[in-house]
Amino acid sequence: MAAPQHATPAPQPVQAVQPEAAAQPHHAASAQPRPVVPLSASEPAPRVPEAPSITGPFAITVTGSQAIVEQQTASYPIATVPALRDDAELQAASAPEPAGESFAQAAAFDPEPVRRSASQEQPGPASTPAPAAPSEPDEATELFGGGSGGPTDFDSLFAAESHGEPKKKRGKGCLIALIVLFAILGGIAAGGAWVYNTYSDKINEVMGWGPPKDYEPGQEKGEAFVTIKDGDTGQPISTALYQAGVTKTDSVFYDMLVDENLAVTFYPGVYKLKKQMTAEAALEALRDENNRMENTASVPEGGRIKTFLPAVADSLGMPLEELQAAVAKPADYGVQADSLEGWLFPAVYTFDPGSTAKDVIQKMVDRTRQSLKDAGVAAGDEERILTIASIVQREGHTADFDKVSRVIDNRLQPNNDETHGLLQMDSTAQYGYGLTHDGAVSSWPWKEVSTDQNPWNTYVHAGLPAGPIASPSDAAIKAAQNPADGPWFYFVTVNLDTGETVFSATYEEQQAAEKKYQQWCKDNPDGGCY
Repeated sequence: MAAPQHATPAPQPVQAVQPEAAAQPHHAASAQPRPVVPLSASEPAPRVPEAPSITGPFAITVTGSQAIVEQQTASYPIATVPALRDDAELQAASAPEPAGESFAQAAAFDPEPVRRSASQEQPGPASTPAPAAPSEPDEATELFGGGSGGPTDFDSLFAAESHGEPKKKRGKGCLIALIVLFAILGGIAAGGAWVYNTYSDKINEVMGWGPPKDYEPGQEKGEAFVTIKDGDTGQPISTALYQAGVTKTDSVFYDMLVDENLAVTFYPGVYKLKKQMTAEAALEALRDENNRMENTASVPEGGRIKTFLPAVADSLGMPLEELQAAVAKPADYGVQADSLEGWLFPAVYTFDPGSTAKDVIQKMVDRTRQSLKDAGVAAGDEERILTIASIVQREGHTADFDKVSRVIDNRLQPNNDETHGLLQMDSTAQYGYGLTHDGAVSSWPWKEVSTDQNPWNTYVHAGLPAGPIASPSDAAIKAAQNPADGPWFYFVTVNLDTGETVFSATYEEQQAAEKKYQQWCKDNPDGGCY
């Protein structure tokens, strides 16, 4: 607080007051004020001695004819209060002010002390202040660096100072800066999210993130049969291993061969392996002659005669021409159809030495008849069931076979007002156009495929196609014979990795499901979409 005003009305010179250790809150002035020295008109104005250095910002309060220096904080560097330099300054400082009025002005000084000349260092005797009695420093002084004029207790150290002009508020500027900062960070985050969503597969591959591409050792189970054809190299064998359930991903086996620079000779035949093997374990199994089955051949599920017959010839060491001639006459096997497509059951076969091409085909046809009988298919209805089963095999996943069968059956009903008898199955149009089942639909000349007038094109012709389009499994044949109950006319796989499929009763529902598929394709540009 400020010291009380003196009653003397005449102007008084201002004496520099030396700060002392405050013992009251708000840095109260010393209880022993300095004497006021009057000036006569003839006497020269004395110089005011330089104030001692104090710590941090402070305020000068002028009340009447006295000036009191008050320290505000104890956390700033020491500054030196400059002395008044001439008589005009002294007279201006000692001029009286109206009664009852006072002012306080916060002063900030250059941290560099003000140096004076030697003559200025000698103040007049009349203005020399009485020396202050030294005081013993208390614990607060020693702890917080207080001294003459410094804080000596916690109240004065942390008390808010009421003197001086308030500091400028910077809340609005800080808020704007924070908004700009968050906007920049948000933009960076959004950009990073877009890059990752767009190129996540590539990023994960380069950085080694994401799920592992190979199985862990010790996870082997069950049996798997892998056919290696004459001339097969690492890439097709890698795909065959994946399709048989041996390896976890399509490329892990081939990548291992390339990364380790392995030169391996593969021999044609059917190999008996286990499912869920590591790429390294699969290679060792293929190198083991004991795993190569003698006189064996395999037919893949959903395979076409045109595609798998050469592999059978290689496995058995039989001329391909003999097998092609054997399948050209369905009547030789009691089949009343123009082709044996769909009648050669998908399985692994072992033949006795000396078996002929006709023996090989007969065994496959007999296995199909056994599956038809087990499913309860009536005599004379075999070709129709095999045709439906072959479409189910090509279009659906095993868990959804019975639902796909229901979609086909619903579309074949005469009261079908959704598709008016058209199956509109891609697999049938593809087969009739002469395309293999390998590769994405995006590689097709779609306009030509969907408008071709061949009898398998179900986009053009209502009802079933001319015959089976592939070799169906036991599960597909059972589904064709016993479709699930449901109102569905449409279905679409919305996740090619998991095989998740959505079945719909109306075209509007189908369009909504197709949007899910399109979004998945957008999120997985290398997922094999069309």
